[in-house]
Amino acid sequence: MKILTIADEESSYLWDYFEKSKLEGIDLIISCGDLDPLYLSFLATFTSAPVLYVHGNHDEKYEKVPPEGCICIDDDIFEYQGVRILGLGGSMRYRPGQYQYTEREMRRRVKKLRFKLFKKGGFDILVTHAPAYQINDGEDLPHRGFQIFRELMERYQPKYFLHGHVHLRYGRKHKRCDQYQNTQIINACERYVFEYES
Repeated sequence: MKILTIADEESSYLWDYFEKSKLEGIDLIISCGDLDPLYLSFLATFTSAPVLYVHGNHDEKYEKVPPEGCICIDDDIFEYQGVRILGLGGSMRYRPGQYQYTEREMRRRVKKLRFKLFKKGGFDILVTHAPAYQINDGEDLPHRGFQIFRELMERYQPKYFLHGHVHLRYGRKHKRCDQYQNTQIINACERYVFEYES
């Protein structure tokens, strides 16, 4: 399965210079947040692949202008062609905001998913906006990752962890791809395509 993952910055390659052929062969599109809802709607219009998303910390506008033709997977496990995808959007709380959470609040969200996690037998892809604590996150509070994301990887050993929030242009410390135990981590900033092998 070929997956296009996107976050934080609208890709001019896809939006400004769009050709339908650029999405050929893409089976699934996953947004890790902080993108214009019209951009997601635009992509959904030109592909038969599902467009999934979680909210970023700047996505309050989705309440008024939701991405049409797209599926929000926040606080849910979405299954597509046998692949279980867990969505947990938002960032660390650094000011009042709808999609910002303390570590405790994020843990509470995960706790509410316990039955779904049990029923599904875990998950294969973790999709968040923020990174995991001390894995390509920032030292400042707005860009600090969540400890619970590390614990989810340790317990369920998903194949992939997709996140955004930490732009690659922030510095060399922030990697596009990394590994934590058996999980491959991908920073979805702007766009990245990978092959999910069953």
